[in-house]
Amino acid sequence: MARRCAVTGKGVQTGNLVSHSNIKTRRRYLPNLQTVSLLSDTLGQMVRLRVSTHALRSIEHRGGIDAYLTSARNEELSLEARRLKRRISKANKATQAAA
Repeated sequence: MARRCAVTGKGVQTGNLVSHSNIKTRRRYLPNLQTVSLLSDTLGQMVRLRVSTHALRSIEHRGGIDAYLTSARNEELSLEARRLKRRISKANKATQAAA
């Protein structure tokens, strides 16, 4: 499983660990990823995603996973998030056509 956020695409960064004697060794900065189940109002079901805590705060700020994905550009979303966005937009169009 990749250490990459499913929504924002935030991944592992690298840098140097610098000791007191100024010796530099490579290290990895891992993102704070959490596996969460988010309720999609449009789909009417829970969606399980592995997202960073920063993305989780952004999703809650925008009013849920549906609102976050519909307002986000496709270029800034991962493949998994784009597929979910497509499912949500199809469900929205189906409910509007039925009404």
